[in-house]
Amino acid sequence: MRRNFLFCVLASFVGFWGLAPSAMALPSYARQTGLPCSGCHTTPPELNAAGRQFKLMGYIDRAKGPDITSEPSSRNAGLDILSALPLSVMLETSLTGTQAAQPTTQNWNFEFPQDISLFLAGAWAEHLGSFLQITYSAQDDHFGMDNTDIRYANKRQLDGKELVYGLTLNNNPTVEDLWNSTPAWGYPFIASDSAPTPTASPIIDGRLGQDVAGIGGYTMWNQHLYAVGTLYRSDHIGSSQPTNGIGASYNIRGVAPYWRVAWQQNGAKDNLEIGAYGIHMQSTPGAVTGPEDGYTDFGPDIQYDLTIHRKDVLSLRGSFVRENSSLVASVANGAASQVANHLNSGNANAEYHLGNHYSGAFGWFMTTGTTDTLFYSQSAITGSANGSPRSAGYSANVSYWPLQNVDLALQYTGYTRFNGAANNYDGAGRNASDNNTVYLLARFLF
Repeated sequence: MRRNFLFCVLASFVGFWGLAPSAMALPSYARQTGLPCSGCHTTPPELNAAGRQFKLMGYIDRAKGPDITSEPSSRNAGLDILSALPLSVMLETSLTGTQAAQPTTQNWNFEFPQDISLFLAGAWAEHLGSFLQITYSAQDDHFGMDNTDIRYANKRQLDGKELVYGLTLNNNPTVEDLWNSTPAWGYPFIASDSAPTPTASPIIDGRLGQDVAGIGGYTMWNQHLYAVGTLYRSDHIGSSQPTNGIGASYNIRGVAPYWRVAWQQNGAKDNLEIGAYGIHMQSTPGAVTGPEDGYTDFGPDIQYDLTIHRKDVLSLRGSFVRENSSLVASVANGAASQVANHLNSGNANAEYHLGNHYSGAFGWFMTTGTTDTLFYSQSAITGSANGSPRSAGYSANVSYWPLQNVDLALQYTGYTRFNGAANNYDGAGRNASDNNTVYLLARFLF
């Protein structure tokens, strides 16, 4: 039965290949610039040097076309906008199977769709542009805000060198980054929404995503030195405003500053980035007054892209985050047994692109930290029997792009440790390898 089911699903994915239109169906950035997707990406969402420059300058570069313009004067404001709204759509459908079924549930879930995203992505005005994403989740059965980055950008000469400067308004720390080595746009680029994943991760690794609002400034000097500073506040979308923090895991007290520095070196066939990033947050779980938990995340990252043969590209990426936490509020609430905690989280991955038709990637990841049986409590599947956050594993991905806006991918994720142990990690008999996941994805952008 399982073999027959898998054969039918694989046949359906092959059918998607045959149904892909013969003409290029390009998203809004491609329509705006007049360039194919490969002009800015090795494969989406991975940016090449031109794509990083496009984002740096606020998503506003465009081909000559019938824009709507009006010259400014002393009494009248000018106008420079696209003649059509910069809209795009993404649809993802997927199949997920784990080595052992999650108790009382069926295995090999086929989601059609897994999600649908609407994008307002492109130039709004002469120096203003956006990446604004709204996503429908099939599991939640509603639309919600997804990653969003609205930018103002400009440039000038400083001592004979180019200085780019701008502002960013966004809802996820690291979404403003230009490289694919930090969490928001990092590997793995696809993920199941039904397979178990380790419980422990640093605050900066997506825990604040779409639940905060931040405004910051950034600069790039001489195409080498990049720096960002953004201040975040809690923005609990879907709850009444002003917020009282009830039911929210994190309520930022004051502001949470995020910082990012990077040095890049562009060559004729390669690009190297070495940087560091971090965030500090004071938060009260479930309230906006009272004792506070403190989190400080920081660490280095690196990315190296090399064009090897014709248009083949080898990408090497790595990141490490150290999180120091002071869980005063959690101890007072009985949710942690000790104030001083820490996490170490690291990942490294390598990817080879055969042109922009095929890519293969392999990555390794690990998390270690302080044992705390209250903070990492025991529960079936998602809990830890010994209170340890230790997890480790690897992932392998193969992607085929029959068109630049159609992605067919197969990904395998394996765990050697999960929530503290290799065997019976949850105290209910589940092993780390039971969560090994096969994930097939078909993604269409138009």
